[in-house]
Amino acid sequence: MSRTPSPFALEEERRVLGQKPVMAPVHGSYGPHPHQVYDMWPAQAPDAPLVMLLHGGYWRYDRMHLTPFAAHLARQGISTILPGFRRSGGAGGYPATFDDIALAIDTLTEGRPFVLAGHCSGGHLALWAAARGLLPPDSPWHSTTLPAAVVGFGPITDLAGAIRDDLSDGAALQLLGGAGTADARLPLVDPLTLVTPKGTTGVPTVILHGAADEELPHDQFHTYAAAHHDAELISLPDIGHYTFIEPGSEASRVLVDLLRRLHAQHARPRTP
Repeated sequence: MSRTPSPFALEEERRVLGQKPVMAPVHGSYGPHPHQVYDMWPAQAPDAPLVMLLHGGYWRYDRMHLTPFAAHLARQGISTILPGFRRSGGAGGYPATFDDIALAIDTLTEGRPFVLAGHCSGGHLALWAAARGLLPPDSPWHSTTLPAAVVGFGPITDLAGAIRDDLSDGAALQLLGGAGTADARLPLVDPLTLVTPKGTTGVPTVILHGAADEELPHDQFHTYAAAHHDAELISLPDIGHYTFIEPGSEASRVLVDLLRRLHAQHARPRTP
């Protein structure tokens, strides 16, 4: 998809992605591969909400641009895990990227209730992970142990649409291994395809996007929300694609409040 970003979109991208990375106080591995690593920012309270963040970058780029927001979440009282994973163009793509997301979720949360959240292509991975219960039982990624809730903010939800619109110069095709394998692989890793027959993943789901997002076609938000019958769709006026991960911005405040609400409603341990 050819696009000419507006000055607003160019300035937003430059400002947000130009933030200095923040080193995490906790760093570790969840598997043997060098990319199977994670950063964690624990909140001060031992019973703080737990969020796992999945970074964007069209499945190609690393997580460093999301570290300022992860650190910001911890300052807001939310313990935050930010995993790395094998990425397209290197060691990742299908199936390794999905192997890593499944392993990180199954390993790093240690059985604690948590909210899963992802931005852009990380939103795709978060929504896919929340749909693992809809995969065939013999799939290595099938699981009935799912996040308490999931948020896709500015998410890619429809890989076929991403291929059709040629988002980021063929990023979705690259993820799936090229045109020769995409059709066979897409049904196992596409959130829209997985949710459409049943109409729900069974996981409380929110699609959050900026009404001024110029990075993605807005069908990526609306079509998924229509297919997932109990999903909540939130559109913020005058907000673009990147401002959600800018600490202290209006969009980030909305996202922080949303994560707190979802944890309180769906992830807080219940008193017997």
